[in-house]
Amino acid sequence: MTQTPRHAHRLLLSLLASGGLVVGGMLTAAPVGGGAPNLTSTYDAQARQRAEVVAERRPHTHPGTGSGGITPVADDGHGHVHDDPTTKNAISRSGEAAAAPDRTTPAQRAASRARVAMQRTQREPRLVGVPLRSKRQRVPESVYAMAGGCYSLGGQPLTFQATGLGSYLLYAPDRTFLAAAASGGAAWAAAPSPESDWTVRQTGRGRFTFTLADGRALRSGFATGTAEPFALRRTTGCTAFPEVETNVSGRPFGGVTGYQEVRGYVDPHVHGQTHEFLGGRVICSPPFHKYGAAAALVDCPDHQLADGRGAALEDVLSGNTPGSGHDPVGWPTFSYWPNPHSLTHQQVYYKWLERSWRAGLRIHTSLLTENHILCTVYPLKKNSCDDRDSVRLQAQDMRAMQDYIDAQYGGPGRGWYRIVTSPFEARKVINAGKLAVVMGMETSVPLGCNVQLGRPTCTEEQMLAELAEMKKLGVSQMELTNKFDNAFTGVAGDAGTIGPLTNSANFLSTGSFLRMQTCPTTYAPGTEDRLQSPNLGDLTGAGAQGTPPHDAAQQDAIFGAIWKLFGDLGVQPAPIYPKGPHCNQLGLSPLGQRLLSAMIDQKILFDPDHMSVAGRNAALDYLEQQQAAGRPVGVVSSHSWSTPDAYPRIYRLGGFVAPYAGDSTGFVEKWRQHLGWTDKRFYFGFGFGSDMNGFGAQGDPRGAGAPDPVTYPFTGLDGVTISQQRSGERVFDINTDGVAHYGMYADWVEDVQHVAGADGSALGADLGRGAEAYLQTWERSWGIAPDSCRNPALRKSVRAFTRAADTGLRARALMQRVGQPWQRLGRTFTYCAKKPGKQRVLMTVELSGKGKVTGVRRG
Repeated sequence: MTQTPRHAHRLLLSLLASGGLVVGGMLTAAPVGGGAPNLTSTYDAQARQRAEVVAERRPHTHPGTGSGGITPVADDGHGHVHDDPTTKNAISRSGEAAAAPDRTTPAQRAASRARVAMQRTQREPRLVGVPLRSKRQRVPESVYAMAGGCYSLGGQPLTFQATGLGSYLLYAPDRTFLAAAASGGAAWAAAPSPESDWTVRQTGRGRFTFTLADGRALRSGFATGTAEPFALRRTTGCTAFPEVETNVSGRPFGGVTGYQEVRGYVDPHVHGQTHEFLGGRVICSPPFHKYGAAAALVDCPDHQLADGRGAALEDVLSGNTPGSGHDPVGWPTFSYWPNPHSLTHQQVYYKWLERSWRAGLRIHTSLLTENHILCTVYPLKKNSCDDRDSVRLQAQDMRAMQDYIDAQYGGPGRGWYRIVTSPFEARKVINAGKLAVVMGMETSVPLGCNVQLGRPTCTEEQMLAELAEMKKLGVSQMELTNKFDNAFTGVAGDAGTIGPLTNSANFLSTGSFLRMQTCPTTYAPGTEDRLQSPNLGDLTGAGAQGTPPHDAAQQDAIFGAIWKLFGDLGVQPAPIYPKGPHCNQLGLSPLGQRLLSAMIDQKILFDPDHMSVAGRNAALDYLEQQQAAGRPVGVVSSHSWSTPDAYPRIYRLGGFVAPYAGDSTGFVEKWRQHLGWTDKRFYFGFGFGSDMNGFGAQGDPRGAGAPDPVTYPFTGLDGVTISQQRSGERVFDINTDGVAHYGMYADWVEDVQHVAGADGSALGADLGRGAEAYLQTWERSWGIAPDSCRNPALRKSVRAFTRAADTGLRARALMQRVGQPWQRLGRTFTYCAKKPGKQRVLMTVELSGKGKVTGVRRG
């Protein structure tokens, strides 16, 4: 595959050098002026400033010179970056598109809302409490069973803290660790280390040996040498291992069968392993560590320099002057991080994720991601910048995290974090009370297919081979781009001050600047990409209103002439763009269309977010054509990076939409707008795309004095009790801390229902149906037809339906024959058939506990 051209390499080297000098200077320069500010109060001050900004954006008035002495204040909504608070609450994360009028009619919106309201009145599936783990026996039955338990070993009560499958730290009541000493015996160490990480092997019932990685083994009297079996028995008197708490009580809920309708929240856009991306030195700390929170939740090495003033990137992303600094201490105080705007610190630690699962989250898409240009430019790194290498590494980490959580819960397959690769597997996992983790992908150069000087850097054969590898890796949801044009599609770009930067990076990646032109007049308002600068609309004076100034017009003309003469050589000056609205001239390429076709074949869900309007429109056109031709399609828009015109089309394709979560206040309005776009042929449920760990700002607190605040404890989905989350010494409150980490989405879901007022229960119901709606979209991408009750044209005759529902068929095979059920309650599936003189006859298929058809009846 073609490498980056030499001119781009030279520019990259220049950026690397300058980046190293800038960061190096920041790390070594002494602060000017007085001493360090009180770092423990830094975040509080910043939170107050952000609260003032949020309040300023809400509709209000100021004393002034307007009519009646009042001047209205309005936000122009212009521009967008991932952490821009002005757009995180918009229907689209483009200020321009967010202001677009809704093209559906009042009658269409009313009918849509009525359908959803009717759906909420349907009978609910029965849910049951599921034990967190199997009952602990007095004598451990396997090498995995001791995890988290208190056992007597050599007369000493010890907490067995799993470091992996079958390996443990042995934690004493005085908070020390049993470790091998250099003298040949054992000692009690103050901190965990490889000398205290014991691999356990079973030699008989209740008898186990303990061996270190270097071969030394535990013997009686806490000596070391040749392995000697120890008898283990449950006991009391242990001290709990220090760890982040979930603060949720009550059993997780599951279904009465593995194939029934599910309930639960869905977040289809999270970045669980981005501690590895951009070279592995940008997101501080991993989502788990075998030695627990104290080892995992520590700040980056560069952040710890100069009393926290080495965190140049964190300062810039937080809107501070480089060198401002922050308290770098994580566990156990967390005085600065995590917080909604600290984007370089880990926010999806596994125990925080566990809290959200315990509170009702049931589908979680963890996106493998990379940006090779930013990775190359950023001076600190330990990993490859190649998108494919990074994706493979992050997928490997997801599997390792699954194993680690399994180890905490008693062995392989027993943990709550389950990576799934089909909707049928996901449904079974959710009905078992666990979290279905979908592996997704969001990179700027997916499958190694860049575009250089207008030419793709991969062949169709290479693309298909890479896609097959991703499918084998476990990828089930995929975007075609993120930040740059590539061989498949043009990108939407970024607006505001970040726009020129990503445009320059696009040049480094592709050899070309974004090809933005004024959108066609046939496009509806808001159907546009991100406004680029400089553009003729930015200019003042007569040139901005009428004929462009000579220099600007000339430069734009020269750019066009060079393009015509020399093609995409990557040597043209940065253009001055025409007046907006802007649309990228690069749409879906023939190779991109071939990729979509291959994704249909591979049953990978397509996410159109980040594509140019031209690319997304062409992609949706193609999928509509393929669906009409009988091919199954699956579309998920995961975090508000599509324009509003696309959402009704996605719903008409049977797709699933989850807007960017953002603030609870903004999310409620997004939900209300989406209620008017649903399609009567498909089940409706709603989700939220957190974009956490993906440089997406999280929800700000409404404030302790806000109307109807969340009060603790509160009752979550299916009756669990949710208290304030405690991490070490820090206690979090959604009212004052906002969505500081992923565990706070349990509280955020409660908060959005408070914000919705009288509509709160309806919003809660739609969010609770989100997991089912996502699964149904995914099932249809696997070739399962929509249900025949909502789709009368799909109804079979009563006789044909009865013949098709053969006794002994499994649930999946039944759906392949007769489509999705209208309802799936316990051991029954409900369908619609027809007979002469009656176009709607309810049919009930009865199934066994294992999901095999046992009978069919009318009604």
